[in-house]
Amino acid sequence: MSSPSKRREMDLMKLMMSDYKVEMVNDGINEFFVDFHGPKESLYQGGVWRMRVELPDAYPYKSPSIGFVNKMYHPNVDEMSGSVCLDVINQTWSPMFDLLNVFEVFLPQLLLYPNPSDPLNGEAAALMMRDRAAYEQKVKEYCQRYAKPEDIGAADDQELSDDEMSEDGTESGDEAMVGNPDLEES
Repeated sequence: MSSPSKRREMDLMKLMMSDYKVEMVNDGINEFFVDFHGPKESLYQGGVWRMRVELPDAYPYKSPSIGFVNKMYHPNVDEMSGSVCLDVINQTWSPMFDLLNVFEVFLPQLLLYPNPSDPLNGEAAALMMRDRAAYEQKVKEYCQRYAKPEDIGAADDQELSDDEMSEDGTESGDEAMVGNPDLEES
């Protein structure tokens, strides 16, 4: 059996080689950000969230800590801290799972099938149970307001368009910095 540090490196490498943008924090492999796209055919489709991931020293025997950095309106996500209420991460984690499972299965399932009976966001849970149409509208508003790709830097890898360039061919003023997040959680 491989050591936890080798497994950590292997899982992180698999995530980096997938379609996810991964940004390391402080050049270590225990803490990083992953850009996560809302699942297709969901209320969250088109949204992009920056996820903060922290791997404990005992990973994969102990689950990773996962949280949304930009705001998310969902019964099982704390709106202020971004913490996620997901049994498979918080209680039933197994070393058989890896980081790709988190981003390709667990988080999409959470967004597709919210559980209002076990909420971290009581307001979202109550609204979902009381008025589904109003809940769905609020989710869409949050996606438009807080989960645009340019707001989390997902568009950084694309070349700047002509109107984002100044006459001398450099990035123009402060506009190039708009939307880049601080590393502090809100």
